[in-house]
Order: sequence, then C-alpha cells, then structure tokens
Amino acid sequence: MNASTTLLPAVVRPAVEDRHWLSSDHCAGPVLDLLDNLGWALVDTPEANVHATSPDGRVYVGWLPEDPTAWKRNIVWQIRVQPAEGDPWVQEFGHHTPSEGVAGFIAALVAHSSR
Repeated sequence: MNASTTLLPAVVRPAVEDRHWLSSDHCAGPVLDLLDNLGWALVDTPEANVHATSPDGRVYVGWLPEDPTAWKRNIVWQIRVQPAEGDPWVQEFGHHTPSEGVAGFIAALVAHSSR
C-alpha cells in the first residue's frame, strides 16, 4: 500500500539551538528551583547531596551526586512516592538524564496529584 505524501504527517525538526538541554551539564538547578518554587523543604548535606520533601510529606526527591550507594547503582536522582491510596513506588534517574527531564517528570507528578 502506498500512501500519498500529502496524507503523511509533516516531520518537525527543532532547530539545534532549541535542543541545548538535551546535553545536560549535570547541575541540579532546574529540579531544585522547581521544588523551591513549589514550597518543598530542601536540606543540603555536607557531602553536597540534597534531599527534598513535598509539603504533604508524600513525595521525597533526592539529588545524590556524592552518595556511594546511589553511584554503585548508576543513579543521581531518586523520587519516592507514598500515595494516599495504593502502594509506594520509586523512580530513579541516572547521570545521563538531563535535570530538565527530571524536573518535567516531577512537574507532571505534581500536576497529576493536584487533580
């Protein structure tokens, strides 16, 4: 079956300058700024790790760049959720995941939980 090119969707390619975040500099800024703006409690450790808890205490976000246990598992971000109903769950991201992607995940989680 041949499809006419007029029936196929157009390919959209963002300009290279629009994709700068795809090669993250591994800073935690986008996530920590989001959490701070959301009013989450942030705690820095002397080792440069950061732990954050949502105002209702149901979500924990850890930035763990200096945690040996996390590095052995190739993660730098850990998100733990204790829903009001249902089983708790954990999502982890490695050092190759841009912080902007983690921030987007958290923003979607917060938006979903506020419904």
